[in-house]
Amino acid sequence: MAENARGTFEVKVTPVAADAGDETGIGRLALDKKFVGDLEGTSRGQMLGFRSAVEGSAGYVAMEKVSGTLRGRSGTFLLQHLGTMTRGAPEMSVSVVPDSGTGELVGISGKLNIIIADGKHAYDLEYSIP
Repeated sequence: MAENARGTFEVKVTPVAADAGDETGIGRLALDKKFVGDLEGTSRGQMLGFRSAVEGSAGYVAMEKVSGTLRGRSGTFLLQHLGTMTRGAPEMSVSVVPDSGTGELVGISGKLNIIIADGKHAYDLEYSIP
């Protein structure tokens, strides 16, 4: 049966310099997060993103490794992000990478919903651990 973990997080996004001669327009960013709530821990990751010439249209992919304690169970797992924005209308999917859990989080599966309101970030992780 799936459970939900909720809380907030802070994120620091740092641009990474493009490779010499890169003319793709694809930006690379380093991610550092701190989670509080049902998930207590940190994550580090990387994001690739692109903004089109049309205002409000963009896309990104990201991978991040989460380390911490989820409702008393400690370990790590990876999250995979896929996001698009079409003229200001966002679509995002963040999933736990299958078989990425370690420690007491071995076998974790699920999806993470990111909520952004008033400039603050919150999460709702729907997950299962066998």
